[in-house]
Amino acid sequence: QAQLVESGGGSVQAGGSLRLSCAASGRTSSSPAMGWFRQAPGKEREFVAAIMRNNGNTYYANSVKGRFTISRDNAKNTVYLQMNSLKPEDTAVYYCAAARALYSGNYDSTWEYVYWGQGTQVTVSS
Repeated sequence: QAQLVESGGGSVQAGGSLRLSCAASGRTSSSPAMGWFRQAPGKEREFVAAIMRNNGNTYYANSVKGRFTISRDNAKNTVYLQMNSLKPEDTAVYYCAAARALYSGNYDSTWEYVYWGQGTQVTVSS
């Protein structure tokens, strides 16, 4: 059974840091790409970061580049999102996602991802 379980969310003041974890099991463990997305109240879900399974290449949204780092531990089937220099506009529910088997390279598109976690809340206060 495919499953993604996020953890590590919470409340932090602006400038602080959080580390999100996403434990993958079942089919998600061999997914060609893993991504993090976020959704703020009243807004659409947006791409944050992605990491490729075969070569470890990483990709970031411009809004988080230089502040967030995505990584993975294949032995633990876990993907991480280290978030530094957090801003109030980073407040959202963060979702981990695993790409479909026939992944076509659109790492920032939600339709490439077929498995989603339940989400974890990140709140940044000013």
